[in-house]
Amino acid sequence: MTTTLAGPAESTVHGRRVPTGAFIDGGWRPAEKTFAVLDPATGTTIAEVADGTPADALAALDAAHAARSRWQHVTPRDRADLFARAHRLLTERADAFAEVMTAESGKPLTESRAEFALSAEFFLWYTEQIAHLHGTYAPSSHGGYRVITTHQPVGPALLITPWNFPMLMIARKAGAALAAGCPVIVKSAKETPLTCALFVETLREAGFPDGVVNLVHTTDSAGVSAALMADERLRKVSFTGSTGVGATLLAQAAPGIINASMELGGDGPFVVLDDADVELAAQQAVVCKFRNAGQACVAANRIIVHSAVAEAFTTRFVELTELLTVGNGFDPGVDVGPIISARQRDSVLELVDVLHAAGAELLTGGSALPGAGYFFSPTVFRVPGRPEQLCSRELFAPVATIYEVASTAEAVGFANDTRYGLAAYVFTKDLSRAVAVAERLDFGMVGINRGIMADPAAAFGGTKASGLGREGGHDAIYDYLEPKYLALTVDEEEGLS
Repeated sequence: MTTTLAGPAESTVHGRRVPTGAFIDGGWRPAEKTFAVLDPATGTTIAEVADGTPADALAALDAAHAARSRWQHVTPRDRADLFARAHRLLTERADAFAEVMTAESGKPLTESRAEFALSAEFFLWYTEQIAHLHGTYAPSSHGGYRVITTHQPVGPALLITPWNFPMLMIARKAGAALAAGCPVIVKSAKETPLTCALFVETLREAGFPDGVVNLVHTTDSAGVSAALMADERLRKVSFTGSTGVGATLLAQAAPGIINASMELGGDGPFVVLDDADVELAAQQAVVCKFRNAGQACVAANRIIVHSAVAEAFTTRFVELTELLTVGNGFDPGVDVGPIISARQRDSVLELVDVLHAAGAELLTGGSALPGAGYFFSPTVFRVPGRPEQLCSRELFAPVATIYEVASTAEAVGFANDTRYGLAAYVFTKDLSRAVAVAERLDFGMVGINRGIMADPAAAFGGTKASGLGREGGHDAIYDYLEPKYLALTVDEEEGLS
């Protein structure tokens, strides 16, 4: 709920000062309206942040457009120096970032620290890539001129970040865009705007020029995005979130031919073959399923187990699941924090009802926990057959579903039977078999004998309804660059006489 009272310029969250305004053209701006940021572990308000409007978003685009040429022509070395200064400031504030992340997202402090460390590594990767954006030089097909290919920034970029990984997403997106020479307008998730604010404030203190980085928080995501997408000055959109919203953004991008990168939903199959190391598979499945309370697009969505090891795997997986401690992310020893909101928790309860109706067998969990906050017990179901209401459905919850197959071919066929194509996982002791199966899986990423894959050097992204483009690796910065071809006339005889 919004209030018409102007909020303060900053709030104190877990002892950390965090800006709460919109950041436009180098300065923090309060707003007439604010909205509450809740701690999902308690349901209480921890901050009030500026509730931005489409007019605020367009002011941010004004600033980004004005800064475009200036930022594009900052030399690679000077840009890299800014990045290095920002990276140093980020690492000095690791504890602040982790604590604010836990306060607004609910994830355990250990997970927040790990997310921050990975985010800083992404930002460092882009720092190191800035001076290594190379073109090509070649003779033309029939002589007389040279074919020179270079790259130039695509232009102002709208970066729409999700709530489930608030630090990783902004570091990954903004790092690539800024390294390429694109000014940015960041639209944070209303559930977790504070981590974005800390990140942007750090870039400001590092010396990024006015207008190059802009941040708008809002409860009117659709209105803000639509206003920006309809403006011809916006040349790039990068979105992480649901496939439905991604499709809407792509439709909005079409009239202006806006360059689009989409990291969308997932239906990750976690395939355990008959020769798998069952203990390793069970341990990795717990991590892959219950990290961030299952609220991850790359989570194990369908655990597909060969019948030869199904009983052993299921028994061990349930045992490990029941060892998980649920609680406030600031408490020692907590493995699983709360669901992000009451609404999201209610959707998990509805999912459990769907599973029961489909004839699934509840092996552990299955209920919300009493008391303050939005906690849900880690849950495991054994699912018979292939219920239509569960196929191609992203669970996005601390709910694991186990399916049994009779062969590797059946496992691959079932894994691919989805509209999504983000992440898949294969467990087998046979390297040749692992490669053969991985090559047959229609997914952008495949983890082999591991349940976590994100790495700065890796191209992160999916196929089919899971998105377009890649974040990370050598591909990421080029998603914010356009090739430019120069035809240079050359007198082949010049200099020979």
